[in-house]
Amino acid sequence: MYSVPGAARPFDADQALRLGRETFDIEAAALRHLGQRLDVRFAQAVQHLLQTPGRVVVMGMGKSGHVGRKIAATLASTGTPALFVHPAEASHGDLGMVTAQDLVLAISNSGESSEFTAILPVLKRLGVTLVAITGNVQSTLARHADLTLDCSVEREACPLNLAPTTSTTAQLALGDALAVALLDARGFRAEDFARSHPGGALGRKLLTHVSDIMRTGDEVPRVGPEAGFSILMREMSTKRLGASAVVDDAGKVLGIFTDGDLRRCLEAGADLRGATAAQLMHNMPRTIAESALAVDAAEMMETHGITSVLVLDAEGLLVGVVHIGDLMRAKVI
Repeated sequence: MYSVPGAARPFDADQALRLGRETFDIEAAALRHLGQRLDVRFAQAVQHLLQTPGRVVVMGMGKSGHVGRKIAATLASTGTPALFVHPAEASHGDLGMVTAQDLVLAISNSGESSEFTAILPVLKRLGVTLVAITGNVQSTLARHADLTLDCSVEREACPLNLAPTTSTTAQLALGDALAVALLDARGFRAEDFARSHPGGALGRKLLTHVSDIMRTGDEVPRVGPEAGFSILMREMSTKRLGASAVVDDAGKVLGIFTDGDLRRCLEAGADLRGATAAQLMHNMPRTIAESALAVDAAEMMETHGITSVLVLDAEGLLVGVVHIGDLMRAKVI
């Protein structure tokens, strides 16, 4: 043990570790009990949320408000339009954000917050559906609600049984459970999640197509089948991709020649001075459609140990090339 400036007693590392573990045990047990108590009212709440023609307006005071903001964000990112409105601010104009088409998801452990009780009559007059998440099913909030979800806990993890700890964990878990059940009921897919997270890693992987990042026009290394070795090497050096496509007059890909092919020719002692591109090329190059996802190009490169993939249009003609560096710049990999 050692003294902490301003502390009433010396710091006890063993005590801190014990309390930390105890917190996990208390909150995990509370979540297990909460899951066991779920009944038809949970399914009814999901149905209400699913059928709401407007938005889900989440409300909560204090720590429940912090939880409510997270629940609103989770709902919005998984296909359920939602926003957070602070109950205290609602009494001073923000209630105008709520319409009769909305559903209010009210979160309060006690169910007796004065900020809530002040606006409950107004919400009822608006005709909104009110779903309560509370630890007190006999509370004023529960009595006004159309449906109440019980998230009561036996005790807080706080040694004084005062600070909202277990109760807010239960609220958050119940909100997550609603969001998960809702996204399943909506048929929400990974692609839908990506559309609402375009800046995230998943969004980049599922929304970025080869056509978005490929090199086109003069940036694409290409030669005709009769091009000599010096022309082929100049094209590869100029475009700096370590490869060149070999195409016919129409733009159809006949093959590819890479740095690796060059090394193999030199190791075999081949006389390259009079060789043509058609004679040197590898005639089964890896290609990908311009409409394919960029992540598919990355997977192809990893599988075959290559750094460039030729890109074809719907007619099978060469329109671009994607290099591993392009994928890295786009943060696809």
